[in-house]
Amino acid sequence: MTHVIKECIGRGRIMQEEELYFEDFYSGQKFNSLRSYRITTKEIISFGESYDPQPFHIDEAAGKNSFFSGLCASGWLTAAIVMRLRVESIKVKGGMIGAGVEEMRWTHPVHPEDRLRTESEILNVRRSVSRPGFGIIRSRTTVFNQHDDIVMKSIVNWLAPVKNE
Repeated sequence: MTHVIKECIGRGRIMQEEELYFEDFYSGQKFNSLRSYRITTKEIISFGESYDPQPFHIDEAAGKNSFFSGLCASGWLTAAIVMRLRVESIKVKGGMIGAGVEEMRWTHPVHPEDRLRTESEILNVRRSVSRPGFGIIRSRTTVFNQHDDIVMKSIVNWLAPVKNE
């Protein structure tokens, strides 16, 4: 089944218009982010100060002398940005309800002014035994910067409602 995705632009957001149900997903299906996300120095430092206060996340000079050769984003900030890009490009009816992370790997540092984009692939789908009104979707997301370097990879599970249940 192929879905035509309509983009709505407004208030700085691009969203998929059509909401998807469990039955709309299948193994091998791919979703690319509808846009890229530019990460700023201010955002990296602010997140670092609040949630991951390591020198290479909060101080440009310390970042230059670190393993990363410059200020870099916390992997958790990168993961949060990826979540935003994923929910913008895969609009699940009622929202994408997380059901667990199997794997998350940060493979390349994210620096100020990097532009991130995602490619997600549905690995498999199955009906939930414990929640019969939902199906479980297992997906892999690969995150790229503007140079097409892979900066993060993840495999996550999430719930999608079954139609008419």
